[in-house]
Amino acid sequence: MLRATLFTATLTSLASAHTAAWAKGMYCKGGADPNTENLNTNTAVNPLYNLTKEKWWFQHDRGCDLVPPPTGEFLELPANGNFTVELAHNRAQTTLSYDGKFASDWLDGKEHPDDWNSWEGPGSACLDDGALHAYNETNAAGTAWAISYESDVTKVTMENLVMFSTLQHTPWKRMATYQVPDLPACPEDGCTCAWLWVPDGCGQPNMYMQPYKCTVTNAQSTTPVAKARAPVYCAGDASKCVQGAKQMIAWNQLDGNNIETGDGSSPGYHEKCGWANGAQTDIFGRPGAGNLGSPL
Repeated sequence: MLRATLFTATLTSLASAHTAAWAKGMYCKGGADPNTENLNTNTAVNPLYNLTKEKWWFQHDRGCDLVPPPTGEFLELPANGNFTVELAHNRAQTTLSYDGKFASDWLDGKEHPDDWNSWEGPGSACLDDGALHAYNETNAAGTAWAISYESDVTKVTMENLVMFSTLQHTPWKRMATYQVPDLPACPEDGCTCAWLWVPDGCGQPNMYMQPYKCTVTNAQSTTPVAKARAPVYCAGDASKCVQGAKQMIAWNQLDGNNIETGDGSSPGYHEKCGWANGAQTDIFGRPGAGNLGSPL
């Protein structure tokens, strides 16, 4: 009884933590110690802020880039289909731990109304789950995925890591489903993917970049993705938006940043930075499309 009480208290203390996308293929799924399988870890959820690129790149600051999933385990991306991951503050609040005993429909393992909302006008407080960085579902900034056709995480660069899917109004509930464009097959040893998020207010102006070993299933196309270019904040003027394959957002770090808003706003994975919701179908190399970069 005491053990269960202590465990519940631990989960409660982590409810004010941050957020990660939990699924097979993720790095640091069991924590940063490759010799220990921690079912109650939150190592992967911590945000990235004011770090050198060496430290923020694929969560090197906590050693997650050095703890890949088991050999042969991948996050599967069905070409022209979709895939689902669990967004949560702690592995224990997902079905990847304790048979889902501590999971709910929400990221914190608790119960909330579907219209959960704290917005009552200017000056309103954010949701009491501060890790959502939001007032309500509409205010949730949106999350995204990028893919590199490099199996070796050390060979991934900003230019070969291409955004391929966004999901507006997330993170919100635990289950999140993302659409996949017509991606070509990965190398035999898989691709490298990243889950990405830049919150819009409600707390520290940080970002998230979580590594995965991934593979494309049901691939039919052989058209490669194009070289990624840095996104541009284009709110109010769509003509300024970068078309085609784009890099992840690198923001509010000591170095390696690739975007500025100029008006104090947060960039994000949405139309204000040139991303439509869903699968990104304009990311592929085409003859004569030099402005998109050469095919990888």
